[in-house]
Parts: sequence; structure tokens; C-alpha cells
Amino acid sequence: MTASHPSAAPGPGAAAARAGGRTRRRRPARAWLGALPLLVFAGLCFGLPAGALLYGAITRTDPASGATELTAEHLQRSLQGPYLTSLTGSVQLSALTAAVATVVGVLIAQAVVTSRRAALRGAVLTASGVLANFGGVPLAFAFIATLGISGVVTQLGNLDALGWNLYSFTGLTVIYLYFLIPLMVIVVVPALDGLRPQWREAARNNGATAWQFWRYVGLPVLAPSLLGGFVLLFGSAFAAHATAAALVGGSVPLVTLKIADALSGNVLVGQENVALALSLDMIVIAGLVMAVYLPLQRRSSRWLH
Repeated sequence: MTASHPSAAPGPGAAAARAGGRTRRRRPARAWLGALPLLVFAGLCFGLPAGALLYGAITRTDPASGATELTAEHLQRSLQGPYLTSLTGSVQLSALTAAVATVVGVLIAQAVVTSRRAALRGAVLTASGVLANFGGVPLAFAFIATLGISGVVTQLGNLDALGWNLYSFTGLTVIYLYFLIPLMVIVVVPALDGLRPQWREAARNNGATAWQFWRYVGLPVLAPSLLGGFVLLFGSAFAAHATAAALVGGSVPLVTLKIADALSGNVLVGQENVALALSLDMIVIAGLVMAVYLPLQRRSSRWLH
């Protein structure tokens, strides 16, 4: 005689699991609702200006009839002649200063992290926070008073005889490093703190030298953070305007200065759309740099956090 096995009735555990599944399915919608104010704010503050910039860069309005038509003329002009020279000059200046500031900032940050003196760490980080936000016209005036033609340091060190010129590409590089190096120190100190002492001890126990530890462990783990700092420094230098405008004017070709001249009509009248096209070129360059950084940042996050 065969015994029958009735199907088991769903118990409270199954009901709880279904309720939990429904709760988990509802969470994404609630998360989107929580982020909605931020998305609206970002759309108003960034989306609308970006849309207006794009519209002005690819359209042309006939002053006689008032008709608006699509055109690539402004984008083409932004990549020709002095506009292209200014764009190239800004990329060169930003890349050079970001690279030097990254190297020097990492060395300073490493010295601070490995130091046993808490007072030194606090003093360096506090000074870095102040200097990283010191820019614009006050920074230009400070350097003119110290390293300008009649500056105190220039006269005491007789720098004119050595060929020093503050109002040049080299002088602008020195000024940018003044606030980029402290910014890199602030950015990279948390990443250096994330290097676990156990990794260094394990490398030492296996006979690795300090160079081998940094070559095969430290630098690969820190590489995305260092690249992220480089991207941040590049963007800060690339978008800087007030310091360069107060110091060099138009003697050094920079895209931010060209945009200001085109918008104000200092050189040619009616070049506002070309200025918008130059701004669009800057956004594209910044987007390309960020596209390199984001995948590497996701790769290192599981190691440092």
C-alpha cells in the first residue's frame, strides 16, 4: 500500500520571504524619489546652462530676419587659428602643472603620513587647505609683489639677469603649482592612509624591498587615486581664469581668456557663439579625461575601502 504525501502548505517563512521580496522591489522606486530633489537641482543648475551652451554653439541667427538655423561654423572656427592655439596652450599648461603637482604632492603627503608627529600632519593639512583655496586676483598680486619685475625676491636675487619672467608661460606654471600642490596633498592623504600596514609587513616578510613593495603593491593600488588627483588638478588648472587674466592678459594664449575676450567683444564683435563653442570644446576635453579615470576608480575602491 502506497502512502500518499500531501503537498506542504506554505508556512510563515515563505510568506515573509515574499513580503521581503516585495519590499526589496519597492526600494529602488523609493531611492529614486529620495534623489529626485538632487536630480532637479542638478538639471536646473547644470542641465539648462549646458543645453543653452550647446544650442548657441550649433545655431546661427540672422540679424535681419531673425531666423535661426543649425550650423557647424562656430565649432569649426573654435578649432582654427588663435582659438586652437589657446585651446592647445591651456591643455599644455594644465597637463604640465597637474603632472608636476601630482608628483610633488604625493611626496609631501607620504612624508606627512609616515611622520609620527601629529602636529606636523595637522599643520601641513591646515596650510594645504588654505593655500589650495588661495587664487584669483589676490594670488596674482602676491606674486607680482614678490616675483614680478620690481618684486622683492626678484630684486634681492637678481632674477632678471637669469632670464626670469613672471609674465610668461613659466611664470604662470609656478603660480598654478602654488595652489595645485596643496590641493594634491589634501586629495592623496586619505588614499595613503588606506594602504594597510599588513601589506607592507607581508611584503617585508617575503623578502621584498621598499622599492618592490611600491612597484608591485603600493603604486598599483594607488594608481586610480593618483590619476583621480591628476584629473582634479587638470580640471582646476584648465578652468582657471582670474589669476591668468590679472597676470598675463593676452600674452599667454589660454582658452579661458579667449572666451572672455569673445564674450566681451574686446577683439571682435559678434563672437559670442564662438565663445560658446570654445566652452563646448572644454567640456568635451574634460569628459574625455574623466572617461579614463572612472573605470580605474571603480577598480581600486574595493582595495582602499
